[in-house]
Amino acid sequence: MTAVERLPAALARRIALAAQGFAEPRPTGPVGTRQLNRLTDRLSVVQIDSVNVLSRSHYLPAFSRLGPYPRAALDALSNQRHALFEYWAHEASLLPVRLHPFLRWRMAAAQQEAWGSMTRVQRERPEYVASLLERVRVEGPLRASELQEERPDRPGSMWNWHAGKAALEYLFFTGALTASRRTASFERVYDLPERVLPVAVLEAQTPDRPEAVRELVRTAARALGVATETDLRDYFRLAPSDARTAIAELADAGELLPVEVAGWGRPAWLDPAARRPRWIRARALLSPFDSLVWERPRVERIFGFRYRLEIYTPAEKRVHGYYVLPFLLDDRLVARVDLKADRQAGVMRVQAAHAEDGVERPLVAAALADELRLMAGWMELPDVAVAERGDLWPDLSRAIQGPA
Repeated sequence: MTAVERLPAALARRIALAAQGFAEPRPTGPVGTRQLNRLTDRLSVVQIDSVNVLSRSHYLPAFSRLGPYPRAALDALSNQRHALFEYWAHEASLLPVRLHPFLRWRMAAAQQEAWGSMTRVQRERPEYVASLLERVRVEGPLRASELQEERPDRPGSMWNWHAGKAALEYLFFTGALTASRRTASFERVYDLPERVLPVAVLEAQTPDRPEAVRELVRTAARALGVATETDLRDYFRLAPSDARTAIAELADAGELLPVEVAGWGRPAWLDPAARRPRWIRARALLSPFDSLVWERPRVERIFGFRYRLEIYTPAEKRVHGYYVLPFLLDDRLVARVDLKADRQAGVMRVQAAHAEDGVERPLVAAALADELRLMAGWMELPDVAVAERGDLWPDLSRAIQGPA
């Protein structure tokens, strides 16, 4: 029987940060395709989200780890080079194309795995769904906005899709269509996989579901470093029974090591190849959809940082703000800022700044000011303005303004 190693909480935190790409210094020279390929291979899942109050979320993880880089280079990985493809993983995500065969079981199970209007339109109007697939086959790439369909009258709904959009999304979920690119307005452009994805990927053998799930759990373990069963399952949103079976099989094969992490209160698993750095020297603002922080219970367990996304909370009930980014300094989450890109005024607006308990606020404010300036420059916003909200704003405002 494999002995269970006991890990101090601080070491587990550093292992998790290293697995997510925060143990290495940012490049000192220009960042291009090579670095972005390496990073996306490491993370394996880069979540997409439509909120654009600061930046499209999928651009932020690379900035957090690599610093300023040309966003067009990330676009090219999916739009021209097709090293990345878009599919439902954690949520809508960009993934390395090597994972395409390992998600085909989900595509084949669309009637069980998809939801709502997608499956309904296939049940009620299968001939319409088939006609849209044929239209793409004959006429080429298609956007939902090109269809003459009325949207249902459901104000405020995120999924207020007309029948054509639902049909295209169903075909996307099944893998019959894929995303060739996103438009400037972030609309998905649908096309046939054979016109988008590399031939080698399309011709790769389709593994059975158990083998595919094992690879997804293996991939999640590499990206997380050390993780509970729930953490491993959540990375690709796997069913509990599938994930448990895969974890047991990987553990039997020595590809996952059982560990106990001080303070976690539940069994955990360690990637045998995970780095164990003695320290982390990092500084990063994190998207709410970054894979380091997207599973909120894990964030609280590892960092003691309670984090909730308040976008859908009424303004008067928000505690920290609308679009709040945690701030990582070395191996701790030490503050959070509510950010908005005021593109018309050319200003990055810090609408609130809060420090965590027990931090040295002037030190945190100085590091945060440097990171905000760096991000503002990357986003071509000449100024940073700090609003008088949150307990960190006075120190941050002084740090932004610099010496008198």
